[in-house]
Amino acid sequence: MHRNRKAVPGVARARTVTIALLAAATALAGCERGSSHGPGVSPTGPGGCPAVQARARTAVTRAERTDVPWNGPTSGPAAVSGRTIVYVAQTMTNPGVAGAAQGVREAARVIGWKVRVIDGEGTPAGIQAALSEAVDLRPSGIVIGGFDPGSTAQQVARADAARIPVIGWHAVASPGPSARPRLFTNVTTSVEDVAAISAQWVVSRSRGHAGVVLFTDASIPFARHKSDLIRKGLAACPGVRLLAYENIPIPDAGSRTPREVSSLLSRFGTSWTYSVAINDLYFADAAPAFRAAGKQGSGPPFNIGAGDGDPSAFQRIDGRQYQAATVPEPLSLQGWQIVDEFNRAFSGRTASGYVTPVHISTAANSEGATTWDPSGYREAYRRIWGR
Repeated sequence: MHRNRKAVPGVARARTVTIALLAAATALAGCERGSSHGPGVSPTGPGGCPAVQARARTAVTRAERTDVPWNGPTSGPAAVSGRTIVYVAQTMTNPGVAGAAQGVREAARVIGWKVRVIDGEGTPAGIQAALSEAVDLRPSGIVIGGFDPGSTAQQVARADAARIPVIGWHAVASPGPSARPRLFTNVTTSVEDVAAISAQWVVSRSRGHAGVVLFTDASIPFARHKSDLIRKGLAACPGVRLLAYENIPIPDAGSRTPREVSSLLSRFGTSWTYSVAINDLYFADAAPAFRAAGKQGSGPPFNIGAGDGDPSAFQRIDGRQYQAATVPEPLSLQGWQIVDEFNRAFSGRTASGYVTPVHISTAANSEGATTWDPSGYREAYRRIWGR
């Protein structure tokens, strides 16, 4: 026989709070990163993270536009004549570095300057030797093409002492002038914007449910910073789980990436549905391992490169061969911008402050192109220079 007892208000409230806390704890446990709930199951709703998804869709739609008008500088100093630029490349096997160098060459021909490219061949010693050679040549200006100036502090100091303007391409984490190290300016898209849109593409395309592998080169501060920001962007959606963070130096990507991809496929199987890489070249090296495992070129995993948008990346995307999208640097435009920034330096002006907006290229919007080459910049810079 059960005796009826009158509920005590304080006890009842405590019991209610306890039940609510247990329910909340259970829900939070299901949302923890690395949890094992499968695609399509999420405590936050059918899409995993509806509010985050909505913002991601809007951002991705805007970034996929190809009809964006020129929003860069329209005024500046007329062309200074008789200058020589040395472009010091981290490695010319890096398509982004090589593409920017080609843009510098093209713009220099228009403005009437000479350009020499010295390849650092991807090693610290090689890069230091290349920059030393560049300083010894006493050119009008030097480009740091895709490497950390901190690794060549002595050479950069020598250039500064010789009053040789130095401009970076992907040299430091942020676009614009730099005091330490001393750069007249650093030409790049905003790493924050590139990282954010790459993560948003995954969130939007997966509808908030993805198992992601992230490829980076942590030896390059710029790349490490980018991948850290991508991780943060992915973490905004509880239904998106980071399965692995793969640190593979770019010079080693050709030999290491196929082995690592095979291992990842063995570990994660069909849970691996998306990949983000700080550079498209990882997917060129990953393709044989995907193919050997019987993966379809059109995915999954669906792969996006958070830079640089080299021609082979566009070919993989257009052919649906183990890459679905890239966030390309407008490499030719940035080469022209580098020349324009030098012209401002030679004329005693400040840097332009221009930062190219992010863009996403897919098979649907690239129309068979092998680069992201927005319109309007050549005409704008020619008008500024009087060329």
